[in-house]
Order: sequence, then structure tokens, then C-alpha cells
Amino acid sequence: MSSHLRTALDLAALGLPTLPLRVGKLPFGNCTRCAGNACGGRPTMKNAGTCACPSICHGWAAATTDTTTLTSPLWAGAWRQAQAVAYHPAGARLTVLDLDNSSAVAWARQSLPATRIVPTTRGEHWIYLGAMRSANAVRPGVDIKSSMAYARWLGPGTGTMTALPETVRALAVKEPSTVRPAPHVVTAPTGAGEEHCRHRTPAYLDRGIAMAEQRITEAGSAVHATVYRTFLAVLSAHGRCGCLTDTHVARLFAAAQAKGESPRHCTDAWANALTRLGL
Repeated sequence: MSSHLRTALDLAALGLPTLPLRVGKLPFGNCTRCAGNACGGRPTMKNAGTCACPSICHGWAAATTDTTTLTSPLWAGAWRQAQAVAYHPAGARLTVLDLDNSSAVAWARQSLPATRIVPTTRGEHWIYLGAMRSANAVRPGVDIKSSMAYARWLGPGTGTMTALPETVRALAVKEPSTVRPAPHVVTAPTGAGEEHCRHRTPAYLDRGIAMAEQRITEAGSAVHATVYRTFLAVLSAHGRCGCLTDTHVARLFAAAQAKGESPRHCTDAWANALTRLGL
């Protein structure tokens, strides 16, 4: 039994729904059966059970406390490849405030009640009792991970867990940043003779972003759906190699907002596209 699976079983016994993460802290992708949305779509908090696939292929929605599932042959390969363990906070009625840098940590210490704190590579996770909707970039360097999200398990942390404060809930309903940071991805390995990701060449990437902007701008109806599908297409092409920057994302958000979309809808559409692709 791998150490990651042993950790997952320990967490499941405590009521934390867990799942393995591959390289880059990413969930495992769809299996063949579910590829291309053939299964009818990943489960969601509002529509749980759309896909009955027992494989580990639906991101946060695959997290489970069921030891039979965790130790099943279908999950065995994933545990052998796993680089980390994640958990679904809302599945245990928890919210993780992901503080990504020292400035965000300093803000939390001044503004929020003390709770369980887990050190991360660049900052801290503050864990509160109570679930809420997840939201990204609610403040500089601050993400909220709870429903329809996962957080990496980095240890039990220290301190006593306290009730989710209204201050944190309020962050998710305030006007969010219009630019979501570029997703944390792993640069794809280059093939023989390639010196860098081809997406980073100005002509290739700029043409793709320009086409996406045009698609949004020319939408005559169903703007919501067009924005989401365009974000999904951009991330499908460029989301796994690390070539997207905040500037590229800002251009897409600006095009959507020029069509009347709110900053919040842009942020939600981007986050939903990331989730759909398992990024």
C-alpha cells in the first residue's frame, strides 16, 4: 500500500472525502468511458450522480470516504502515480482559505479570527468549520476552497478550528477581481528537437487569443454560453502547458465584459471551465 493511499484511508476514517493528485497537484483526467463528455457530464453539487463511473476521473467530485472505492482496482493505478492527496472541504463541512503569499497571510492575521492553520509552500491554509461556495481571487493572493473544489492535504496543522466567520463568506459575494490568475499547471514536456512550448511563440498564441476575443465579440445571442465555451476552448488548447498569462486572461475577460457579462460571471465561467478540464 502506498503512503498516499494510507493517508487517504486515515483521512476517510475522519470523514474527509479524499482523492489522489497527479503531477502538478492536478486531478486525474477522464477515463476513456467519460472522455468527451460521453458519460453525460461530471457530477455537480446540484446534479450529483450524472455520471456513475466508478473510476477516479471527475476531479473534486470523485473524492470519497468509501474505503472500498479508495482501495478498488480501478483506483490502484492512480494511487501508484499519485504525487499528493487532496480532499473536498465542503464534503466535510469545511472551508479552506488559501493564502498564497506573505501579504495575504498578514491580512488574515489582522482581519480574521484564529483557526486551524496549515503551512503551505508559499503561505498558509486557514481551515474553518462550515461550508460555502468556492471563489478564486477574492483578494490578492486569497482563494476560497469549499464546495466544488479540492485542497491539497499538507498535514493536520495547528490551532483550534473555529466557525466560518461572516467576514470570509462576504468575500465571495463582493465584486471579485476581473482577472483570475493563470491556472497552476505543469509545462508539458517537449518532444525531440523542440526547445520550448510552441504556444509561447507570439504568432501562435496571439492568434488563438484574438480568435477567442472575436468569437465572444461576434456573439449575437447566448452570450453566457458563448463565453463559457470560448474559455473552455482556450484552456483546452493552452491550459496545460503554462503559456497563458494574466494579460491573456484579462483580454478574454475584457471581451466578455464588453458584451455585458459581469466580472463575477467571467470568474465563474473560467473556474467552471478549469473544473470541466480537471485543471
